Amino acid sequence: MTLRVIEGGLTDGRSLGLLILGASEIATLAGGLRSGPSQDQPELLRADPGRGSEAGDAPIVATWEDRIVAVGPRAMVERNLEGQGLPLARFARIDAEGGTITPGLIDPHTHLLFGGSREAELRLRMSGAGYLEILAAGGGILSTVRATRAASAEDLLAHGRRWLEEMLSHGVTTIEAKSGYGLDLPTELLLLETAFNLGREGPIDVLPTWLGAHAVPEEFRRRRDPAEAYTRRLLDEQLPGVAAQGRARFADVFCEEGVFSPDQSRRILLAAEAFGMRSRLHADELAPSGGAELAAEIGALSADHLAAPSEAGIDALAAAAQSERPVVATLLPATTWFLMADHYGPARTLIERGVPLAIGSDFNPGTSPTANLPLVMTIACLELKLTPAEALAAVTINAAHALGLGEEIGSIEPGKLADLAIWRVPSHAQIPYWPGAGLVRTVIKRGRPVYQRA
Repeated sequence: MTLRVIEGGLTDGRSLGLLILGASEIATLAGGLRSGPSQDQPELLRADPGRGSEAGDAPIVATWEDRIVAVGPRAMVERNLEGQGLPLARFARIDAEGGTITPGLIDPHTHLLFGGSREAELRLRMSGAGYLEILAAGGGILSTVRATRAASAEDLLAHGRRWLEEMLSHGVTTIEAKSGYGLDLPTELLLLETAFNLGREGPIDVLPTWLGAHAVPEEFRRRRDPAEAYTRRLLDEQLPGVAAQGRARFADVFCEEGVFSPDQSRRILLAAEAFGMRSRLHADELAPSGGAELAAEIGALSADHLAAPSEAGIDALAAAAQSERPVVATLLPATTWFLMADHYGPARTLIERGVPLAIGSDFNPGTSPTANLPLVMTIACLELKLTPAEALAAVTINAAHALGLGEEIGSIEPGKLADLAIWRVPSHAQIPYWPGAGLVRTVIKRGRPVYQRA
């Protein structure tokens, strides 16, 4: 890795801090969870193009060890640092070279770990086969379950490292990673342990979610009531085993007609909550299923997908948004796009109703095989009609709140973790403007540069 360090910076290990200078724009996302009109307010600091990065009013970011300590005009920040007893000689300096600085991106919904791939399904969908039709025929999730059960721990680690490297190159510093491609206790535990170990390796933080209720496994398909029989297995065997392992931070259920009912989803999530796992929910992806209503009822951190919520579901999320436990609506537009569906989640309605909105990649082998979160931002702008600022909030501060980490990450504010991305464009509005482009210059994780584009 080679960084262009400005004259006077130290990079010999004595530097505990970083000063990031030379930005055209810093999108701080300061001020907390975004909803309604505030989702379109990224709290920008802009440089005077005629004065340059050396000007006293040029915006900079200062980090010390793993935290942000100051952001604002250069002269003020440097004066404050000295006043705090942080000598400027102890700060390495990085030149943003006229680019944009944002918080590190956060992907609040991924299926990071799996075996095999499912490219054959693209042809099936192009011939008219639907998601549940492919699933009922033993494809979809179930084909990935077979491949994942056959994968070794080494295979899964190598796979995870490959795709985390890809995510990092697109400015991502934190992800949520679901299990759910094992559907039996040994494989689910392996997936959760692997996700935990990948997060411990870094540099991306990986937050494991137990998704044992992702589908009904093949071995239960001949039972009188397959979903109910498997739900009992989840409650009696799998969940206690996952809780004893202690790796899963969250629990999730695929609440959908033909998968798990709202009642089954409620039982699973409340049992998981009793073990200390916060609730998330695959809700209303294919048809109104009661998922949004359930998410609001139980105070889930997020209701995800939401391509087809009912009016009652939107009402429930809007009411929750006014409470002490707002549910973040996490839309996954790349999934709808890749499935070639003709309806996207009602993003504009949700924003107008005051529901905080996040977006995620839904990275998985069958319905959203993309690890490029800025590309998902592009799709959100084109298909969900988000503004660039709304899309940026959806992958930073609101995504942080969807993971219960809004006080730690997601914005550039003193005291928060120093997770930052420096972009090779002069404005945040250009991040989704160039579809699929590699726009990241540098990624900083906990105050340490961890990625630099050659």
